[in-house]
Amino acid sequence: MKLTIAQQNPLIGDLKGNYDKACKAIDLAIQEGSHLIIFPELFITGYPPKDLLTYPRFIEEVQETIYNLVSFSKEKTGITVIMGAPWPSTEETGKGLMNAAVVIHKGRIIHTQGKALLPTYDVFDETRYFDSISQQSLFVVEDIKVGVAICEDAWSCMKGPFKQKAYTVDPIRQLSEKGCQLCINISASPFVMGKEISRQKIMAKHAKTHQIPFVYVNQVGGNDDLISDGNSFVLNQKGDLIYTCPAFEEVISTLETIRDPIQPPVYSKIQSLHDALVLGVKDYVRKCGFSHVLVGLSGGIDSSVVASLAVSALGASHVLGVLMPSAISSKGSVVDAEQLGKNLGIKTINMPISSVFSSFRDLFTSTISTPLDVTEQNLQARIRGVLLMAISNQLGHLLLTTGNKSELAMGYCTLYGDMNGGLGVISDVPKTWVYKLAKYMNAELEKIPKEILEKPPSAELKPDQKDQDTLPPYDILDKILECYIDGLESKENIIKKGYDPDVVEFVLNAMGKNEYKRRQSAPGLKVTSKAFGVGRRMMIASKWNG
Repeated sequence: MKLTIAQQNPLIGDLKGNYDKACKAIDLAIQEGSHLIIFPELFITGYPPKDLLTYPRFIEEVQETIYNLVSFSKEKTGITVIMGAPWPSTEETGKGLMNAAVVIHKGRIIHTQGKALLPTYDVFDETRYFDSISQQSLFVVEDIKVGVAICEDAWSCMKGPFKQKAYTVDPIRQLSEKGCQLCINISASPFVMGKEISRQKIMAKHAKTHQIPFVYVNQVGGNDDLISDGNSFVLNQKGDLIYTCPAFEEVISTLETIRDPIQPPVYSKIQSLHDALVLGVKDYVRKCGFSHVLVGLSGGIDSSVVASLAVSALGASHVLGVLMPSAISSKGSVVDAEQLGKNLGIKTINMPISSVFSSFRDLFTSTISTPLDVTEQNLQARIRGVLLMAISNQLGHLLLTTGNKSELAMGYCTLYGDMNGGLGVISDVPKTWVYKLAKYMNAELEKIPKEILEKPPSAELKPDQKDQDTLPPYDILDKILECYIDGLESKENIIKKGYDPDVVEFVLNAMGKNEYKRRQSAPGLKVTSKAFGVGRRMMIASKWNG
C-alpha cells in the first residue's frame, strides 16, 4: 500500500485555509498514486483550538468544512483520507464532542475514531472540551485492517506525577486485539528538547509488542507558545525505522509501507532548540499578522541571540535593532551592539536615554526624597520599555522581549521595562543554554561578536554591575531551577545533591516572590518540559516554596 504523510502547518481557526491546504495535499497524493493520506490531530481547526471549541457556531462550521471535504472526495477515486477534527461524540453522556479521526473515502465518511486518553497535565486540558471514547475499531484500506490512535492514545505507558501508571486503558493493545494490521497515530505533539527520541522509542515498543507497522504523523508549526516539530515517521512490525520526515518543515511525502530499515537520524538538542525557536518566531509573527520585529540591543548575550533568531526566522530586512545607551552603559556594550547589527545585516538606530533619565530622576527626587537605589535601575529599564513600545506603535513592528528563563525565574527583570513586548523568544531557555545557542550560531560564521560571549553578563543599570552580584553563578542557578521546576524536587532533596542550603533557600524564595511578574510577561515559546505559563500554574499569593 502507498500512503502519504501530510505533515502540515495549520492556522488555528482558519477552517477555509486549512481545508484548502488539505485539498492541495490530497490532489498531490493522488498524482503520486497514494491509497491513503494522513493528516495530523485536529488539523482542520489547528491545534490547540482551546475555547473556540465552546462556540456552537464554530463546531457547526467545522462540520460544514468536513462535509465539504467529503464532497471534494467524491471524484477522488482510490484514496482514503484520515482527517483530524472535533466531531460529535459517540458517547451517550458527556460534552458531546470528541477529538476524532474522520476517515473519508469516495464521498462518504466510512469511519470515525475518537481519542480515548485525554491529557490534563502540563499545557493540556482536553477533558475541558472532549469526551473520552472507550471503544476502538478498525477500517479497511486496500484489504489492510487499519487502526487509528490519536496522540496520547499511544502514551498509555506514561507515569503520573507520583510515579503511578497514569492510564489503565491501552488503546493500541485494543486495536491489536481486534486484528489491526497497520496502526496510525495522528498527533499535534508540542516540541520539548529530546522528545524526538522518546517518541520513537515508545512507538517502536508498540510496533514490536504487537508486530504491527506503525505510522506516526505529527503537526508542524508554531501556535502561540507551543511549537510542533513534525518529525513524523514510519516503523515496520519489528519497530525498525523505515522512514522519517524532516523536523520543523511542512512535508507531503508518499511512500510504500514495505521498505528497508534506515539509520535513525542523530538528533542534536542544540540544533533542535535553535530550529524550534526560529519556527516559533516565524509562525507567531506571521500568524499574528506582522511582517517586522524590533529588538532592544544592549550589547549583551540575550538580546544578541534573540536578534539572530529573528533574522533566521524573518530575514535581516524585517528586523530592527534599537540601541538605548545611558550614561552607565559601557562604551564596549554600544560598540558590541553596533557590531552585532553589522554582522546580522540589520538596520539599527541609536536612541540615548541619558537626558530622559535625568529628567525622570530629577522629577522623582524632587517629590520623593528617599534614596532611589533599585528604583533608579528600574527607571532606566522602563524608559527603554516606553521607547520600544512607542517604536512598535509607530512602525507596526512586533517587539520581541529578550529575557531568559533564569532571569524570569528569579525576577531579575523589570515589569513594564525589559519585560515589554509581544513574544518572549527565549523565556523558556535557561541562561546556560543561551550561551550554547550563541556558540551554535557562531559555528560557521561569527554572527555574535566574541566580546559579547566573553564578557560577564550584566544588566548595566549601575556602575560595574554584574549579574553575579545578585544571583548565584548561572551554572549553579540553572541546575537548581531545573531540579525545582522540571524535576518537582523538594528543597531538602536539592540540598542533598550538594547545593549550598542558603543558595537553595534564596533561589526558591525568589521564585515564589516573582510569580506576579511572570503572570504579566509576554507569551513565551515553550521548549522545556515545564515552561512558565499555562504549563506551570501557581498562585501569586502563596506561602509554600519547597
